[in-house]
Amino acid sequence: MEKKLNHLLADLVVEYHKLQNFHWYVKGKDFFTVHAKLEEYYNAINKSIDEVAENILMINGKPLAMLKEFLEETSFTEVPGEFITSQEIFAEVLKDFKHMLGHAENIKKSADEENQYTISALMDEEIEFFKKAIWMIGQQSE
Repeated sequence: MEKKLNHLLADLVVEYHKLQNFHWYVKGKDFFTVHAKLEEYYNAINKSIDEVAENILMINGKPLAMLKEFLEETSFTEVPGEFITSQEIFAEVLKDFKHMLGHAENIKKSADEENQYTISALMDEEIEFFKKAIWMIGQQSE
């Protein structure tokens, strides 16, 4: 369980920085709306980072702590600090959020099998966040 949670933690940390980067570099006529939404997303991810790390500690594990460790463990790649349109941003965020949803669902299944109820409950929150965000982002393309 610790390994799965640390992988999620690494993905969350890298995603947090990607979202913050996008927040700084978004351009276009929808700047104000997208700028605010990205801040909302990275604040939510920041809360998740702390909760996942605390759950690792609660099972007597050791959460990753160094940027080098996060970058070695994550499934994601960083993005350069360059101006980018909201369409490009949300395509990337959608892909990342779908990946994290699948990861959270996998951890929930394992947590339920191992009677790790606090972890299972935390994954319920993660699943709800990512499902809603994925749905909302999908509404933009319609």
